[in-house]
Amino acid sequence: MALSLLYPLLLATFLFMQTLADTSFVQSRAAFYPNSQENGTDVGACEFGSFGATVNGGDVSAASNLYRNGVGCGACYQVRCSNSALCSDNGVTVVITDSGSGHNTDFILSQRAFGRMALNTDAAAPLLALGVLDIQYRRVSCSYPNKNITVKIHESSNNPHYSAFVIWFQQGSRDITAVQLCETQNFVCKLLDRSHGAVWTTTAPPSGPLTLRMLFSPEEEGEETWVVPVNNIPQDWKAGQTYDLGVQVDQ
Repeated sequence: MALSLLYPLLLATFLFMQTLADTSFVQSRAAFYPNSQENGTDVGACEFGSFGATVNGGDVSAASNLYRNGVGCGACYQVRCSNSALCSDNGVTVVITDSGSGHNTDFILSQRAFGRMALNTDAAAPLLALGVLDIQYRRVSCSYPNKNITVKIHESSNNPHYSAFVIWFQQGSRDITAVQLCETQNFVCKLLDRSHGAVWTTTAPPSGPLTLRMLFSPEEEGEETWVVPVNNIPQDWKAGQTYDLGVQVDQ
């Protein structure tokens, strides 16, 4: 008798918890780049270049409101479609590398990412044929095993007069809201501008070897946090070069 009463209680608890879990998802719509290759685009608004097309295995996306004037660049989202006959429960995790919208969508996925929402490989083609899907999405933590946060010096940079760069391999689920460039010897720092997309810029940058300070948005009920990498940017930094900063942020 006790077991017969316990089973419905456990089932009700499970369904209630499942409902709570599903509430973290937001209802929306998604399309995909119709003229793109399987991966994303290397001319995305975030200015990631070829990295923006191939990061995360090419599972990338343009975003409309979630682009947030460039603050959303590099953020990760779990996206799953709602057609139970064609769509998997887990969907796909994508990285925001571009800005764009259409058909009342929040996401324009790479063709690869759109197909990876399918239940199986046989379902991918009919899913792509639909073009636009009802979806659910939520912000999730980015993960780049064995990768550190890396600075890519933008091609427009001109040492020592003008510095512009983007930040690659940002793990976790927090935003970088401010960046300072500091001289390593006297720690004189200069606050940079987010000029567009993920590009941080300054005229007359500090001289000598440089260290970066990044301000991360707070976790739930937390505070903003400054992170200072282990490795410096060398004095003779050059446009087009990448520099491994030797640090990773997991939250």
